Amino acid sequence: MSIKITECPRDAMQGIHDFIPTDIKAEYVNLLLQVGFDTIDFGSFVSPKAIPQLQDTAEVLKKLDLSNTRSKLLAIIANYRGAEDAAKHEEITYLGYPFSISETFQLRNTNTTITQAFENVQRMNELCGKNGKQLLVYLSMGFGNPYGDEWNTGIVEQWAEKMTTEGIKDIALADTIGIADAAQIGSIYPNLCRLFPNVEFGIHLHSTPDTWQPKITAAYESGCKRFDTALKGYGGCPMAKDDLTGNIATENLIGYLKIQNEPTGLNMDKFQEAMEFSEKVFG
Repeated sequence: MSIKITECPRDAMQGIHDFIPTDIKAEYVNLLLQVGFDTIDFGSFVSPKAIPQLQDTAEVLKKLDLSNTRSKLLAIIANYRGAEDAAKHEEITYLGYPFSISETFQLRNTNTTITQAFENVQRMNELCGKNGKQLLVYLSMGFGNPYGDEWNTGIVEQWAEKMTTEGIKDIALADTIGIADAAQIGSIYPNLCRLFPNVEFGIHLHSTPDTWQPKITAAYESGCKRFDTALKGYGGCPMAKDDLTGNIATENLIGYLKIQNEPTGLNMDKFQEAMEFSEKVFG
């Protein structure tokens, strides 16, 4: 399997206080669509009160040119109602649901208990099946949590097993607050792949600008082929303790893969254009 990169402008934009005009968002995503990423995590169907920045996701979608791209679209959802809204749009391939194995974080993030969140997964997966979508589940807090909730690798495996039993084929192991280290990644990731060979496991890491490389190296050497990143490392989790903790920068991942002689198939001219345009989006 070749490397799949999911570019995450949604994750990069969602925490920005000043509203980014809809046309600017759409122009940026249209540029990213021409780069050749496997997937673009472009928006979310959640309450405007929860994430005001992304209240125009449906409007952005209308302005996207999908006629000349190989990229698939992913939208984040936080509940069944959001899944219903997202599923109406035939252009969207993946619905992404953040399922936290930390009860505290699940409550903070989606206002549901873990039990309720898993019931959501079951209902949303059924909805996806009826509408020709794929549900991608993020196992968030996949490397530990700061809330004192019980965490061990057995709990990660237990929830991965429950997801596979429901027929979930796409799971992203998420280092939500940037606390994973290379040893953890090198232990947890390959073990999940071994236990559940029919699932495609991706990895969604957060890090500070100077700690990304050991994490990416550990994931790559563990056989990971699916990475979530964002241009210039914008975005990340607002619950992280360190303000410098953000997404892994896409250009860093591309540079690393080049050293490994790993082809990405990306249009680097368009990538450079997107890098330059990002200044208009993020200031």
